[in-house]
Amino acid sequence: MGTEVSPNETYNSDSQRKEKTIDEWLPITSSRNAKWWYSAFHNVTAMVGAGVLSLPYAMSELGWGPGITILILSWIITLYTLWQMVEMHEMVPGKRFDRYHELGQHAFGEKLGLWIVVPQQLIVEVGTNIIYMVTGGKSLKKFHDVVCPDCKNIKLTYFIMIFASVHFVLSQLPNFNSISGVSLAAAVMSLSYSTIAWGASVDKGKQPGVEYGYRASSTAGTVFNFFSALGAVAFAYAGHNVVLEIQANIPSTPEKPSKKPMWRGVVVAYIIVAICYFPVAFVGYWAFGNSVSDDVLITLEKPRWLIAMANMMVVIHVIGGYQIYAMPVFDMMETILVKKLHFTPSLTLRLIARSLYVAFTMFMGITFPFFSELLGFFGGFAFAPTTYFLPCVMWLAIYKPRRGSLSWISNWICIILGLCLMILSPIGGLRQIIIKAKTYTFYS
Repeated sequence: MGTEVSPNETYNSDSQRKEKTIDEWLPITSSRNAKWWYSAFHNVTAMVGAGVLSLPYAMSELGWGPGITILILSWIITLYTLWQMVEMHEMVPGKRFDRYHELGQHAFGEKLGLWIVVPQQLIVEVGTNIIYMVTGGKSLKKFHDVVCPDCKNIKLTYFIMIFASVHFVLSQLPNFNSISGVSLAAAVMSLSYSTIAWGASVDKGKQPGVEYGYRASSTAGTVFNFFSALGAVAFAYAGHNVVLEIQANIPSTPEKPSKKPMWRGVVVAYIIVAICYFPVAFVGYWAFGNSVSDDVLITLEKPRWLIAMANMMVVIHVIGGYQIYAMPVFDMMETILVKKLHFTPSLTLRLIARSLYVAFTMFMGITFPFFSELLGFFGGFAFAPTTYFLPCVMWLAIYKPRRGSLSWISNWICIILGLCLMILSPIGGLRQIIIKAKTYTFYS
């Protein structure tokens, strides 16, 4: 006699098969064959973005002493919290936390974990995509104006639309591994335009009459600008929001866990981050003082060909950066559409959902192109928690290190500093947005 299969077993088997089919379609879990160097350039693309060009401006609002201290301290803290996330990816044997919110659910509970992580992660990723729309449009406009100074002036709005048109196509690439070529090009461009930014600043030299005092004339203005600059620094170290999703693409076995190649890639990425960030911030501020623009490439006028080339490199980089931050959002949208609303996984569903998202970020970029002020606001409001202290809170909740131990103390220091950053920086950023909004017209 054959063994009878119960209805429950058949249902569970069908359910598991359906779940597996969906996971193989979703962008985060559809491919697991990435190498360690994928981690390196994905992390460079995620980290070194629009933020690096605003660092000299942030230095002008922080001053030499606080600026150098905050930049270096942020590099150390965020490398530590990134290490924690890489370690926590496979803390449970046989299970992988492929998404930031899955790790949050393990640490805080099914419902609370979602409410703590998802809103902040969405603010970071959607906010970054909007800012990259603005950055891409501004850099295209700068390229046009430098190459053809006598041409008719074209409004920023149209350049943002041109930049967005690329993403209507690239957003159809299914997963992280499929955008590896775009991400590699973006990582190379970030290192290149950062080198141009500080190299051209060195070539220009210290400008006549350069001043290093705070740019605001009042004490209140100086304090608010200081807070806003903290947010810009937080924005510059934002790669944590996609690190688990990047690690999800690396194969893993008990003998060869994914954390080893992932960490190797992270270390290489952070060395490149240091090579990009510190020279741009310090040399840019040294050369131009408090007269530096919120995008240091805008301050640099000559040689024209070099500045034009650097701006086009920025465009290529933020194309890759946009896709890196958009992929987890696509994953969330498609998960809800397929698992909650029971749509059938298909190319048509993907085309409509992702195109609507690109259109939304384009519209928001056209409406709010306040570059440095958006960095200040978003940087503190959401980047500080997900980057500076949320990994530490999860580490304390899961591993429960002994009170007073080095792990316990270092995590609490990061939490306190991160909370200060989260509370203070949006105040300055919001004030700057309000000031700029008074003089901005929609079709400028």
